[in-house]
Amino acid sequence: MCDLKSCNTSTDTRPLPKASSEQRRQFLKGMLSLPLAVVLADPLLAQAAGDRTQAVQRTLSGGAQVGAHLAMPKGEGPFPAVVLIHEWWGLNDQIKAVAADLAEQGFIALAVDLYGGGVGTTRDEAMALKNGVNEGVATETMVGWIGWLRNHERCTGKVGTLGWCFGGGWSLDASLAVPVDATIIYYGNVRRTPEQLAALKSPVLGHFGTLDKSIDEAMVGSFERAMAAAGKTDLRVHWYVADHAFANPTGARYDEENAALAWSRSLSFLYQHLSG
Repeated sequence: MCDLKSCNTSTDTRPLPKASSEQRRQFLKGMLSLPLAVVLADPLLAQAAGDRTQAVQRTLSGGAQVGAHLAMPKGEGPFPAVVLIHEWWGLNDQIKAVAADLAEQGFIALAVDLYGGGVGTTRDEAMALKNGVNEGVATETMVGWIGWLRNHERCTGKVGTLGWCFGGGWSLDASLAVPVDATIIYYGNVRRTPEQLAALKSPVLGHFGTLDKSIDEAMVGSFERAMAAAGKTDLRVHWYVADHAFANPTGARYDEENAALAWSRSLSFLYQHLSG
């Protein structure tokens, strides 16, 4: 799975979460809910879940169109909102499926696209897409979508950010660019100075793996010290005996138990800071 520079192509013999044939059939018909890990591990189920989101667009100041996929909870609301930022692969079915799951949990979920529709299926494709991101355009995109959600007629006005790997770093950067109410980082690059972190207004939750050689304890420790120096005390860091991308069932480094624990902590964090 992906790290800061590349993706691991090794295989893993551990069984992935799997639905029975009957569960799969009922899920595809919309008659059954399945655990998120089961959905993400099955390409057909992830696609079906992703298809339950709605494509939306905005226009940037320079006239460029940017896209995202929106998942709405059932009911009148209002609801809190979460912006999801994809891994370096791009806005694929797995990320859309997470948005659909968050909507079932009572959040307006918006999975943004920072690649202009591009999705990588190989290391080279993903690297090219990641390297092609214009930081200024991406920042304007994130700020715009956060404002769009905050002003949505069915939103409470509270918005959080959540991202993985490439998107984990952007979850933090978006929170530095515009005030949000909660920030969640899954093994994203958190190398920031106290001066950069001075703009942060939200509590932060971070999930990191002790076996990760890129987003390692030295980087995260430096981030913790920088946060303290900036006077930002609302930081929760959780370490897992796991590798980078341990929460992605489609990757060789997936760790089912730690992924479930991290997701439970993420939901609790969102409920705590976005409710009310």
